[in-house]
Amino acid sequence: FLAFGSSHVAFLKYFLAVPPQVSAMGKGGKGKGDFKGGKGKGKDGKGKKGKDKGKKGGKGKAKGKGGKGKAGSKVIIEPHRHEGAFVSKGKDDSLVTRNLVPGESVYGEKRLVAEAAEGEEKIEYRVWNPFRSKLGAGIVGGIGQCPVKPGAKVLYLGGASGTTVSHVSDMIGPEGVVYAVEFSHRCGRDLTNMAKRRPNVVPIVEDARQPQRYRMLIGMVDVIFADVAQPDQARIVTYNASYFLKNDGWIMISIKANCVDSTAAPEAVFASEIDKLKKDGVKPKEQLTLEPYHRDHALVVGVYRPSKKKKE
Repeated sequence: FLAFGSSHVAFLKYFLAVPPQVSAMGKGGKGKGDFKGGKGKGKDGKGKKGKDKGKKGGKGKAKGKGGKGKAGSKVIIEPHRHEGAFVSKGKDDSLVTRNLVPGESVYGEKRLVAEAAEGEEKIEYRVWNPFRSKLGAGIVGGIGQCPVKPGAKVLYLGGASGTTVSHVSDMIGPEGVVYAVEFSHRCGRDLTNMAKRRPNVVPIVEDARQPQRYRMLIGMVDVIFADVAQPDQARIVTYNASYFLKNDGWIMISIKANCVDSTAAPEAVFASEIDKLKKDGVKPKEQLTLEPYHRDHALVVGVYRPSKKKKE
């Protein structure tokens, strides 16, 4: 023990020196703890700030929603001269229809909510894009007569995915019915899914050249709208009219010049198609170009088998 006295003394000195160091470390630890606590506070602070920002963000969202509401109140909806269609007056005027299924878009179109008086329900409208619809382009282009109106029974040939059919559904309202014929099964599936939510749409996935195949599904209609883009579309329309269109009923046909004859001038194609319609009992009332919305297209409106006016 004596031999190792010096080392033991050193050892004891070390041990004696340790407690203050430990206490110092402890203090330091506390200090660190305080510092960490500071960080923690800092995080909390950030968290609070984050929350505050979140709240602000929430306010922002609320403002955004409020903004929409305000936009809805600022947008003035006026009835169009054609029944069932409306015009939204605002920053950009646009053609709209009253949404039969509020809260749902069909093809990603904008929806506008008009502010109603207290106690009344808000009315929702869907913006009708004329670039995606021949009928919409015709109405925006200033067509004189539009027989698609509330309560009408419409046979729509060439329904595609139901873009225009959905707006026709809005226009005719719950009292009317639109029979939409589409040959493509791919588009017919979209059309059928759209019709599930709209009770006034009857989707028919069938060939419009053979109306006898779906004659048991359709009653007599007031209007036939055709957008089939086929070389023999005039014959297709009048053949369907002979089955389903009442006398003095209306025909609206969208003629795509390129589909009938891509070599002839569009004006010549339109004239020859109108002649074909005349031979089959249609009295044309007006022809309207769909430019600039659809190139080389024309919308022809006519009366089928018009009754002769009695001379007084």
